[in-house]
Amino acid sequence: MNTDTHAAHADGHHHGDDHAHGTFSTYMLGFVLSVVLTAIPFWLVMSGALPSKQITALVIMAFAVVQIVVHMIYFLHMNTKSENGWIMMALIFTIVMVVIALSGSLWVMNHLNSNMMPMHQMTGMK
Repeated sequence: MNTDTHAAHADGHHHGDDHAHGTFSTYMLGFVLSVVLTAIPFWLVMSGALPSKQITALVIMAFAVVQIVVHMIYFLHMNTKSENGWIMMALIFTIVMVVIALSGSLWVMNHLNSNMMPMHQMTGMK
């Protein structure tokens, strides 16, 4: 291929460059959402606003899932149109991994609490 043919070929083609690119405003929106989605669970734990520790844990887990989705959309630019649908496969894989990580974290923390805490601290007796 000579240089003229190559130059003519390169003018009209982007070779699959259909990636979503973020703008400053989308990055700032993602940042603000991340800060809010971090601050609310922190406030819930520090203030004890919810009546039960189990409810607090579930709400925090829900915020964690939303936070991961926000990061995937605003910082990793995942959508269903890019890469001929392979981004959607990455989203499904991420969701499966998040479910495994969050449920595993809850399971480990529950067993650490029940197996490692002294009995008098668990029952409230002194």
